[in-house]
Amino acid sequence: MALSGSSDPLLQQEEGGSHSKETPFMLKAIQIALVVSLYWFVSITMVFLNKYLLDSPSLHLDTPLFVTFYQCAVTVVFCKGLSLLASCCPPGHLDFPSIRMDLKVSRSILPLSVIFIGMITFNNLCLKYVGVAFYNVGRSLTTVFNVILSYLLLKQTTSLYALIACGIIIGGFWLGIDQEGAEGTLSWAGIFFGILASLCVSLNAIYTKKVLPAVDGSIWRLTFYNNLNACVLFLPFMLLLGEFRTLYHFDKLGNPVFWGMMTLGGVFGFAIGYVTGLQIKFTSPLTHNVSGTAKACAQTVLAVGYYEETKSFLWWTSNMMVLGGSFAYTWVKGLEMKKTQVESIPKTDEKNETGV
Repeated sequence: MALSGSSDPLLQQEEGGSHSKETPFMLKAIQIALVVSLYWFVSITMVFLNKYLLDSPSLHLDTPLFVTFYQCAVTVVFCKGLSLLASCCPPGHLDFPSIRMDLKVSRSILPLSVIFIGMITFNNLCLKYVGVAFYNVGRSLTTVFNVILSYLLLKQTTSLYALIACGIIIGGFWLGIDQEGAEGTLSWAGIFFGILASLCVSLNAIYTKKVLPAVDGSIWRLTFYNNLNACVLFLPFMLLLGEFRTLYHFDKLGNPVFWGMMTLGGVFGFAIGYVTGLQIKFTSPLTHNVSGTAKACAQTVLAVGYYEETKSFLWWTSNMMVLGGSFAYTWVKGLEMKKTQVESIPKTDEKNETGV
């Protein structure tokens, strides 16, 4: 499954933060703290777990497509299982849409599924070749691609302040590359896959809105079909790249611990979609993006400590530039949205007064 990342469509949603006014402040604060903590735990754990599966010296398993394929298969099983469970439970006990296989729907979202495959594959390939500490910088250009593609595909312009924030991100990205090179840990393959992952994340966010009507606006149905299509499309690529042969000679293929870790990776891949929606529901899209930026900072610090790495001042500066630029961009877009909403209220009142 795809790693979580901030994107403009999240900021454009109007849901979230709509809780009952009767909810006590302390109870609401505890709920938000628990949900944010759950999001952080799932997201950070998933990154470390995927790093282990993709690049662990103890595994020696060079099959990134198979790891991604298996995680997609787990997500398909979970979606179908929860759908069946919801149909058996009394109404209101389990809120999950009914899911059934429809080839027409599957074909209609196939173009998005191709982008989805690129997104999750390049994410995992980037993580395979770069360290967890540098992972956030390696795929930090999603916001920049959001701006470029929104202009090219949607003809949406971006404010000067948002462009300045993008410039800070780009500066941090290049400084990070320079510092990784200076420390002798730079992987151009990782950088290349990180750029492709950022591009696919941005494309996925844009095209998801276009295909949602095909699945009746249900994110869970879209998740099911995307992962199902991915499972089918991965097979010829795995055969072409010789991953089946690699698996055949893998000495831990019959090890239950290995399959347990693989399945756990799939569970976390499924769970990240749920906890992301949960965080937006209990806070707001803007707060979710801010939380994601803070989580990336914590993830970087944890990775440096866990792997006992020593980083230079400029290396940390590159990370702070990327995180600061991402936060600034999210904040600017949030202020612009509020301004647009305020300006639209008088126009609505005018129409009501004139009877239009």
